[in-house]
Amino acid sequence: MSKSKKKSKDKKSGNKRGVLEAALLAVVDNNVGKPYSFKHLLKKLSLKKKDDIKALGQILDDLVENGRLQEDNGAFISNRKQETLTGILDHVSSRFGYVKLGNDQTDVYIKEKDLGSAVDGDTVTIVVYPTRHGEHPEGKVTSVVKRNRTKFVGKVELSKSFAFVVPDYRKMHTDFFVYPENINGAKSGDKVIIEVTSWAENDRKPEAKIVEVLGKAGENEAEIHSIMAEFDLPFKFSEKVESESKKIDEDITKEEIKKRWDFREITTFTIDPEDAKDFDDALSFRKLDNGLYEIGVHIADVTHYVTPNSILDQEAYDRATSVYLVDRTIPMLPERLSNELCSLRPHEDKLTFAAVFEMDDKAHIKKEWFGRTIIHSDKRFSYEGAQEVLEKGKGELSEELTILNTLAKKLRKERFSKGAVNFETTEVKFKLDENGKPLEVIPKVRKDAHKLIEEFMLLANKQVATYVYNLKKGKEKNTFVYRIHDFPDPEKVKDFSVFARQFGHKMNVDETNISSSLNKLMTEIEGKPEQNVLEQLAIRTMAKAKYSTDAKGHFGLAFGHYSHFTSPIRRYPDMMVHRLLQHYLDDGKAVNKTEYEAKSVHSSEREKRAADAERASIKYKQVEFMSTAEKRPYEGLISGVTEWGIYVEIVETKCEGMIRMADMTDDFYEFDEKNYRITGRKTRKSYTLGDRIQVMVKRTDIDKRLIDLIFAPKLTTEE
Repeated sequence: MSKSKKKSKDKKSGNKRGVLEAALLAVVDNNVGKPYSFKHLLKKLSLKKKDDIKALGQILDDLVENGRLQEDNGAFISNRKQETLTGILDHVSSRFGYVKLGNDQTDVYIKEKDLGSAVDGDTVTIVVYPTRHGEHPEGKVTSVVKRNRTKFVGKVELSKSFAFVVPDYRKMHTDFFVYPENINGAKSGDKVIIEVTSWAENDRKPEAKIVEVLGKAGENEAEIHSIMAEFDLPFKFSEKVESESKKIDEDITKEEIKKRWDFREITTFTIDPEDAKDFDDALSFRKLDNGLYEIGVHIADVTHYVTPNSILDQEAYDRATSVYLVDRTIPMLPERLSNELCSLRPHEDKLTFAAVFEMDDKAHIKKEWFGRTIIHSDKRFSYEGAQEVLEKGKGELSEELTILNTLAKKLRKERFSKGAVNFETTEVKFKLDENGKPLEVIPKVRKDAHKLIEEFMLLANKQVATYVYNLKKGKEKNTFVYRIHDFPDPEKVKDFSVFARQFGHKMNVDETNISSSLNKLMTEIEGKPEQNVLEQLAIRTMAKAKYSTDAKGHFGLAFGHYSHFTSPIRRYPDMMVHRLLQHYLDDGKAVNKTEYEAKSVHSSEREKRAADAERASIKYKQVEFMSTAEKRPYEGLISGVTEWGIYVEIVETKCEGMIRMADMTDDFYEFDEKNYRITGRKTRKSYTLGDRIQVMVKRTDIDKRLIDLIFAPKLTTEE
């Protein structure tokens, strides 16, 4: 054999060995720690030829010798060192999940078989493989650092020798095994709360015991209680808390009145929803001799009754917010406080904390004052009642309401001129029967009466924050609890502008023009088919508002400083703001920032929990409503696009459901994340966020709070 032929043969042999070695390492490195027998590797690599089998043996010997593999009782294990990362599991599908690492790192894709016993929300450690899943690295869970929860809500099904519970939570993709001794009197079809006793290992199901029976699935009380349990919301106040609230003396002493600015002789009123039980804000109004208007924003003085670190204060801090479900309120404070002592009911003397402004007819503030007041409300308006007075131009307090409305419109116009973003999203409420069954879905309509109150509450919140911030000029600022809203991510805004362009709308994405450009867009789309989807998508591009001791300003409102001062009956941060404001009005020194930052983070987390629970209760009623709705085609708007289907909002009822990819049998559709669409591989037919389509309800699942939709069949006409 010539030297050149031998060289060529050796090179070919070397290349073959290199390919085989790479394939071998890909197998063992993707499962670091897992032993592979020689037979198992032959099967994995599909090797049958003698030369290949011999080559594999040689490669294994060499890799063991150089320490790349270790051999244990004839099995081979990878020695590749892998970096361990920690993140939180988002178990989006029964087939896979993503581990979110945070700090702008790309999420890691994890197959179901590589999740171990981890479930959604768990903090886990992972190793990352050399392989990828699209744009995402692929990995494997190596341990669970912290369980997100150990209790779940679900529906129980009994058999002769055991029971199992199917959890309501849609990101739990396994049911729980329950031994007979742990059934706790539950019957098939009951909604129950379970506590995990053993997490899934290998092919075993997780095990649990039933700790509480909530009632029969599908019944309103059982379903609402299951939502409360799912989000760990309190069912009632403890006897200790209730007892403490009842001990509070309701008498207002002459000494207390002397400490306050007395507004009892000045015209004062409240405007709230028709069904409101607590009234935590009131407006006072009078014309001054100097031609200015004196407008007082009077807020229930909750912190007069709830002292720091008391039992009531600890309970309020833990709850941090009231929660408004479709058929009930879970209050932050016991009824004795929220509906009685602190509620600014008409024709009663009430203690308040106020921001009082002297304004001219252009809504410019000429003078401001902050401090404690006492009021006597002359009138309790509903929004509808106040709106009727404004529209007719006559009725009780007509002059006062008209002037305040004119000033509110000027305040609103000024806000938008300075860059406030105008998002008017549609919210819905339900008309329920005596059993809680939804009879009708009613969109909430915001009119001038709503906006009047909103503008003066925004003004008070802004001016309180600005006042405290400016107390120390050029020095280290006083610690305060602000409501902040960061500037949106420029990349998200850019992506949104590209999408808006598909509807013929142009945006200026320069930082200085984003808010004005967004407002221009919101005006352009009003009443158009794409309005709702563009509004929803614009909101998603925004950062989330939160509580913080850092005075970063509020992008959405275009305020340099902003706080929550106006709702202490239902929000703990407002109680903190009242205490801190009074502390600084009394010339107190700056308080501990670390302590208040921790309280701010807690309040933000509780706020998110409340919002999620409220959404879940609305979704439950939407699913229940659509389960009894007429079986016919509905016009729908594509409100979300994912790799497993498209979300569609039914225009008529504002209920959202999904058309699953599995039900789109006319083609194989591929997900185009960047362009918010899916496209058929053969037909090139595409469905994009914002498209209007005709849908029908395929099925509803109240337990999972899901509506499955399908495309409505196209009607044909005979020629």
